[in-house]
Amino acid sequence: MLDASNSAVELPAIPGKRYFTIGEVSDLCGVKPHVLRYWEQEFEQLKPVKRRGNRRYYQRHDVLMIRQIRSLLYEQGFTIGGARQQLCSDSTKADQSQQLVRQLRIELEEVLKILDRG
Repeated sequence: MLDASNSAVELPAIPGKRYFTIGEVSDLCGVKPHVLRYWEQEFEQLKPVKRRGNRRYYQRHDVLMIRQIRSLLYEQGFTIGGARQQLCSDSTKADQSQQLVRQLRIELEEVLKILDRG
């Protein structure tokens, strides 16, 4: 059964870094690291860069993809297979664009707050 507290969580803004560790992505997306590793096997769109010692480094587009997968599974109630199909459809690309616009807006509002203080 889905946990209602998981579905209404406001996720933090994505920092302006190039690469993120699995722990950072876990915090940014509200998903445990073992779930991220499992999703890598289930969703072909999710391919973090692997470096020395098989360490994963996620880029911004990976974090956005994980948030989209999280939304499909935890908030919209899709199964893994249904989420996989949804990610392949064109409507999902529009959802990803909307999510990117929301993220950029949050970041711009944070910049405005910083500028207002100074």
